[in-house]
Amino acid sequence: MAYNSMRDCVNDLEKNGKLLRIKQEVDPNLEMAEIHRRVYDREGPAILFEKVKGSPFQAVSNLYGTHEQTEFIFRDTIKKVQKVIELKADPMNLLKNPLRYLSTPFAALKALPSKSRFSCPVMQHTTTIDQLPQVVSWPMDGGAFVTLPQVYTEDPDKPGVMKSNIGMYRIQLSGNEYVQNEEIGLHYQLHRGIGVHHTRYNQLDKPFKASVFVGGLPSHAFAAIMPLPEGLPEVTFAGMLGGKRFKYKHVNGFALSSDADFCITGTILKDVKKPEGPFGDHLGYYSLTHDFPVMKVDKVYHRKNPIWHFTVVGRPPQEDSSFGYLIHQLVELLTPQEFPGLVELNAVDAAGVHPLLIAIGRERYMPFRTRKPEEILTIANRILGTGQTSLAKYLIITAKEDDTNVNTHDIPDYLRHVLERIDWRRDLHFQTQTTIDTLDYSGSGWNTGSKVVIACCGPKLRSLSTELPTDFRLPDGYGRATIALPGVIGITAAKYTTPKKAEEELRLLINSLENQELTGLPLIVLCDDADFLAGGINNFVWVTFTRSNPSHDIYGVGSSVQYKHWGCTGPLIIDARVKPHHAPELVPDPQVTKKVDGYWGALEKMF
Repeated sequence: MAYNSMRDCVNDLEKNGKLLRIKQEVDPNLEMAEIHRRVYDREGPAILFEKVKGSPFQAVSNLYGTHEQTEFIFRDTIKKVQKVIELKADPMNLLKNPLRYLSTPFAALKALPSKSRFSCPVMQHTTTIDQLPQVVSWPMDGGAFVTLPQVYTEDPDKPGVMKSNIGMYRIQLSGNEYVQNEEIGLHYQLHRGIGVHHTRYNQLDKPFKASVFVGGLPSHAFAAIMPLPEGLPEVTFAGMLGGKRFKYKHVNGFALSSDADFCITGTILKDVKKPEGPFGDHLGYYSLTHDFPVMKVDKVYHRKNPIWHFTVVGRPPQEDSSFGYLIHQLVELLTPQEFPGLVELNAVDAAGVHPLLIAIGRERYMPFRTRKPEEILTIANRILGTGQTSLAKYLIITAKEDDTNVNTHDIPDYLRHVLERIDWRRDLHFQTQTTIDTLDYSGSGWNTGSKVVIACCGPKLRSLSTELPTDFRLPDGYGRATIALPGVIGITAAKYTTPKKAEEELRLLINSLENQELTGLPLIVLCDDADFLAGGINNFVWVTFTRSNPSHDIYGVGSSVQYKHWGCTGPLIIDARVKPHHAPELVPDPQVTKKVDGYWGALEKMF
């Protein structure tokens, strides 16, 4: 249904048995996050915290905790938005089936933002930063953060809501060197729309005013992460998906979302940076402390009886995984327009999204001869040259023509398909000294690392083994070996110390493997715990692709370089051990875990 507010949504969820009310006081410092993670892991309902310690405001999380609940929230609008997108993908659909699209113009009208001329609920009251729920999710977090912010900025050359950008850029409310109630931290990463605005404001003699919205219609938070074409404002999508036009008001040069629960207004200081972080992030590790822009706070507005909307991020899958699910549901039809020849693309959530993209394309360039990677390489280059997908570290792409049943959402079967056909002499294409995701610390520097395209097509070359050879052997210094997936060996190796030592260890391993029969085992992953690696597909993709840097950590049996192209004749080896420069893994605070253990049984009975 089309909600009028966050409170409206929460009431609807409760009416339909999809809300857990926690009436006891809960500490926002780690305790709320511990409860959230447990409810999420059990596919539980949204959580309303009625009493947040140190704050007069209620808080809600796990709103999008399951795919089913996310679809429930948008049950009256998602199909209408899909129809709008269908017409965008192919306008001829209107002529083919006009009755199907009778309601589409009305849905599209919701995309037009509406100026609040009289009432503006978010302006009913004001507060201060320290009165907001100071949610801290992980023990090493540098302070309290807004985890579902909608950061609004406008184009300085063409101000106004239709040239605005709304992004989900992390906001640090306390800690580090921030002056309490006067400053907050603004963390944004590569390929974010706010960066374009920031660059232009730095060239002009005018203040860079911004607003941070929290809460409001559930569609507003979703719009902040929706990958829209540059120049198309998120307010339009927020209106369509919410079934209600985005209402706004300008006050003293600041834009306010009329339906938001909270709105922090302020000025982003042009030449001031302060340490932001650390913060437990969605790759399953901390993003470390770095200098980021500072926002000088002007006012903190809130509506009557507001709800603070937050989430907890960590090793995926988490609540924010539902964003990726819904995005895929909506934009699948637009994929061929954005990437000609591409059939499917999956930013693998369990691997932290950007570390691993898997794709299926068409291979049509030379139908009169045996297929080899040609068109799919063109598609891969397009993917790595476009917006957010340019941050991919591993991009695996194969051809639909080889098996029409293969798909990117059955990851074990997809990897089987690839490993049966891969030719490591031909199918690896590296990019070195390039950009990777800001949150990925596996590279050679902050935002710096390498990429590899693994592009394979053609006939099946091998059958994959599901057992180790009876005479399989490892050199001294290596531990347990096990089959992680068909065709994949996981090997427990000694703790990683230095690059030089790693080279020596890998040379010893490669020499040991060169004369062993490993045809059905084309991939080997070195790790800290082979049993954990083999404990499920989520473990496998998380360890393998978040803990390796392609240019530094890929080796191979029988490797060689021919005209600057690296390949190998035997198994490929990925060194996915934890390295000294990696960010720490996220681990809950044991005392908080013990505290929640004390009353968890009673809470669990409530849902």
